[in-house]
Amino acid sequence: MLLKGERTFVVRDAGGFVAHVNMPGWLKPKPLDHGHGPLAMVVESLLVPGRLIAMHEHRDDEIVSWVPEGVMRHDDKATGRLVVDRDHLMVMNAGTGFWHSEETLASDPPLRMLQILIRPRAAGLAPKIQYGPIPAAAANVWRHLVGREGEGAPFYVRSAVDIFDIRLDAGARAEFPHRQGRDLYFYAFSGVVLVDGQSFAESEQGLHLSDARLQAEAKSSSLLVAFLLDPNAPFARQGTVGDHRKIPPAIIIRAFLKWRKFRQMLRRAS
Repeated sequence: MLLKGERTFVVRDAGGFVAHVNMPGWLKPKPLDHGHGPLAMVVESLLVPGRLIAMHEHRDDEIVSWVPEGVMRHDDKATGRLVVDRDHLMVMNAGTGFWHSEETLASDPPLRMLQILIRPRAAGLAPKIQYGPIPAAAANVWRHLVGREGEGAPFYVRSAVDIFDIRLDAGARAEFPHRQGRDLYFYAFSGVVLVDGQSFAESEQGLHLSDARLQAEAKSSSLLVAFLLDPNAPFARQGTVGDHRKIPPAIIIRAFLKWRKFRQMLRRAS
């Protein structure tokens, strides 16, 4: 079953820092959780030049910073200053906790990135920051960026999640990454793709509750991020961001989605 999610309705505007928060679990007809298995949320973040997000703490989240547009400048007390861009990736394995800040300089281009919140296999793990170059991207070929610890991906998370990206030329086709027993979640960062008869435009998302194979066809030049995850893997829910206490419970979201669907029906009928 392929479920489609339109551009998220959860938007946080902090003045020069805008976060579009995507909840994979809310794509389901009757959500029970805002996440889907170990994937808690995918946040599309935008920072204007010259914007600082002051030092703040993370605990028990695995945070992947993927930056295809602009520059994200990271600082923390352990590793110091790091620059994340289209050629470099950062994974913050928060564990028991660390503090960091993020910023753009006035001379930097506007930043548009994904910050991916993954639930670790257990709470209270040792904190660590991974940073470095990523393999060069080849057109129309999936690039494996992140995998489970010990399985050989360039970067790792301590959970059953693999992350890939691809740049598709207009008219190109590519089969999504596939693994037995894994569900697929994907995010259309730019462009328009056709998947299983459905069109996915910029900032739309899909959740495939199956390990059956799927193919994407680009209707325009497109950039996609795909996640293979084990929905039955053990995970902790103590993340300061991925499972923040202010996230609405599933019962409220189910009521909201039902109300929104009813309003859409009324608009089409009028």
